[in-house]
Amino acid sequence: MASSLSIAVLLCLVAAAAAQLSTTFYDTSCPNALSTIKSAVTAAVNNEARMGASLLRLHFHDCFVQGCDASVLLADTATFTGEQNALPNQNSLRGFNVIDSIKTQLEGMCKQTVSCADILALAARDSVVALGGPSWTVGLGRRDSTTASMSLANSDLPPPFFDLEQLISSFGSKGFTATDMVALSGAHTIGQAQCQNFRDRIYNETNINSAFAASLQGNCPRTGGDSNLAALDTTTPYAFDNAYYSNLLSQKGLLHSDQVLFNGNSTDNTVRNFASNKAAFSSAFASAMVKMANLSPLTGSQGQIRLTCSKVN
Repeated sequence: MASSLSIAVLLCLVAAAAAQLSTTFYDTSCPNALSTIKSAVTAAVNNEARMGASLLRLHFHDCFVQGCDASVLLADTATFTGEQNALPNQNSLRGFNVIDSIKTQLEGMCKQTVSCADILALAARDSVVALGGPSWTVGLGRRDSTTASMSLANSDLPPPFFDLEQLISSFGSKGFTATDMVALSGAHTIGQAQCQNFRDRIYNETNINSAFAASLQGNCPRTGGDSNLAALDTTTPYAFDNAYYSNLLSQKGLLHSDQVLFNGNSTDNTVRNFASNKAAFSSAFASAMVKMANLSPLTGSQGQIRLTCSKVN
């Protein structure tokens, strides 16, 4: 567990980052940037509802590794190893085509002005809104990294088999409270998971609704079918609501790391609160996302504004 001093320092850094970012950053340099991103994201989500979850996850997997610097978008080359083939990302990250398409549009409007990191932050927010979830204010002015880290992606992104204390510690090391962590887990009100990530839960765990487990076993056999998908929230898979928490109360969390949030431990009351009070969840999620988007951005003359999101200039 990080010491309280380092957490305090981290929170000061987050606050300093927030002060450097500005909601009006592109008002003069690229006034139509935000509306262009919102239109493209809304169209992509309307075309395929799952894309909303994919774009939200891209922002999360970006920010937890080196901060919100679009390092996750850098593709591997013969001489460069990025984060896309790290275990938490390999064969599961998606939405790159949507980001690339937005970047191409913006480059046509305002050359080398809008960073890929800012596109990710805005696309995450616009995706949640497109699926009926809360909005929040996104500070802008992040710049893009020239590096990425496969080792940090492997160590810093919490896997689906984490227990509660591991989740609290993982999010705590980034400056999040346990309540923030429970709220951010509510992103699993949308999106899908691969069989390999919930197989052990549906066959071997006891804190699971038996009918729920049985309903998932047909598409997730004991062997094979590793990449077969199931909705993280089977109740309303494409609506950004608080049903995820009601599912946990009924022991219908898909991942081990979902159900541990409601399993006779310290976060049970937070789950109960979010299950019964959609406004409380929406508010907590929005504030945690603001915190997420402020994780260690590159600003000023740091980094660069990439011309293409998948490669350094």
